[in-house]
Amino acid sequence: MSNAAIIETRDLRKVYRVGQVDVPALRGVDLSVQAGEFLSIVGPSGSGKSTLFHIIGGLTPPTAGEVIVGGQNLAAMSDAGRTKMRRTTVGFVFQKFNLLPNLTAQDNIAVARYIAGLGSRADAQFEAVLRLLGIAGRLDHKPNALSGGEQQRVAIARAIVNHPAILLADEPTGNLDSENSKAVLEVLRDLNQRLGQTVLMITHNPEAAAYGHNTVHMRDGRIIDRTSATG
Repeated sequence: MSNAAIIETRDLRKVYRVGQVDVPALRGVDLSVQAGEFLSIVGPSGSGKSTLFHIIGGLTPPTAGEVIVGGQNLAAMSDAGRTKMRRTTVGFVFQKFNLLPNLTAQDNIAVARYIAGLGSRADAQFEAVLRLLGIAGRLDHKPNALSGGEQQRVAIARAIVNHPAILLADEPTGNLDSENSKAVLEVLRDLNQRLGQTVLMITHNPEAAAYGHNTVHMRDGRIIDRTSATG
């Protein structure tokens, strides 16, 4: 794990307008994630963890503060700039697999390459990733012919096919049973350990959070604690 910060937020704030009322979601968040780190973010509903995830991923701008992702200041970017950053720097995995039902697993993965303008041909490194994910023999199946765990592994493959520096995972095991949850979490850990993939994962499950190097605990829009898996 490198000592360089690949994600950094400084006094990050987000306020949503609900009717005539301002609702603060983030209240001055300072966070640093090293390149090659596996960081888990936990907290109750309304703690701000999903808002932090969306801002780091360039899906929504902050109200105030800075967010530096891969050396780029997202707070100063246009919508077009954030879109480009999402295509090149960040891969997303969500609780709902978000696979296109009429496409095979292989074509679902290829969509990400088309969007990035890279064509459909995967490279040798990605072929190795497919083997690591355990889906190399399932690429011609459509989502309804795959188990939940297999669908999530296809979603992970789609997220990393373009070799993004950062993988953002939002409750990646939320729709899975315990066996498939363990399998997906082990895949994320293997990607981190074997390939040095930086992983930032939101989860409500302490057992899932333990797969990370460190865990950030949030409440009421603030980081209240940061703990290490080694104690």
